[in-house]
Amino acid sequence: MIQTHLLRKQRLLLLILSLLTLLTGIFAITLGPASIEPSRILPALFGGGTFKEDFVLFSIRLPRIFITFLAGAALALSGSILQAITRNDLADPGIIGVNTGAGTAIAVFFLFVPAEAGAFVYILPIVGFLGAILTAVFIYFSAYDRKTGLQPIRLVLTGVGFSLALSGVMIVLTSSASPDKVEFITKWLAGNIWGSDWTFVLALAPWLLVLVPFTLYKANRLNVLGLSEPVAIGIGVSVEKERAVLLLSAVALAASAVSVTGGIAFVGLMAPHIAKSLIGPRSQLYLPIAVLLGGWLLLFADTIGRNVISAGMVPAGLVVSLIGAPYFIYLLLRK
Repeated sequence: MIQTHLLRKQRLLLLILSLLTLLTGIFAITLGPASIEPSRILPALFGGGTFKEDFVLFSIRLPRIFITFLAGAALALSGSILQAITRNDLADPGIIGVNTGAGTAIAVFFLFVPAEAGAFVYILPIVGFLGAILTAVFIYFSAYDRKTGLQPIRLVLTGVGFSLALSGVMIVLTSSASPDKVEFITKWLAGNIWGSDWTFVLALAPWLLVLVPFTLYKANRLNVLGLSEPVAIGIGVSVEKERAVLLLSAVALAASAVSVTGGIAFVGLMAPHIAKSLIGPRSQLYLPIAVLLGGWLLLFADTIGRNVISAGMVPAGLVVSLIGAPYFIYLLLRK
């Protein structure tokens, strides 16, 4: 049973993060070359805006805000699952190869299917998922041992190796592509938020609507999988089955996110850690906080990259990396 004071603390943190996300969203709307005055946001939202205000708000700003928030939330939840099932605090979909697997599949699809990527907005998450799950299967069986089962540390190290190998494959693929397609893939690799309208929101939202409640439903299983394997088996949990199902969920969340945001790492690493430091390691408590944190982190990074650094030319993925890389080194040294 969860103590009452922890539940109150969780609700307070969720309220604070919601307000912080709202405030960041307001800044995202009011900053930039095409912006809206803060006093004009509410009138525009309720039908009292000019044509320019309506266009900027509903066609440019709000879709991007929703896309970045949903993608950040998906990456954070994916990282939370991976850290629990591998019992490794350094696990992240961008670090262990899941994002790169999805990116390689999307690159192949984009380079060899004779059409613009935007025409396949609903297909791209599926393509990314297939690439990510294929990569995850290879990583899983490479790290699996018949005698001792899945080795969490080996899983992470194997994932890093696959990530590097697939990055090389993407470089080879783009070396012979046309300049416009190379430009798209390069921006995708850098973590550029290329999905920019409501179609991409509709393509991304169903994955979260299904997988977020499912993961929260499995929170108790995540708690058990975070313990030692003999303990989990001793209390009657089918470790390999639960781990495989949750790994599939983590892959789907990461693939759906990177299919519209590009290759973004470290969100799935930082958000769970910060959430655990705020509320503790119990999954029922920290998972909702990690989801909001991940969404806010990517929204904040995109807002900074578009408006503060180099006149909006820095992709959100690079801004996140500037924050996440030192944090990763800190965790690596500490662990």
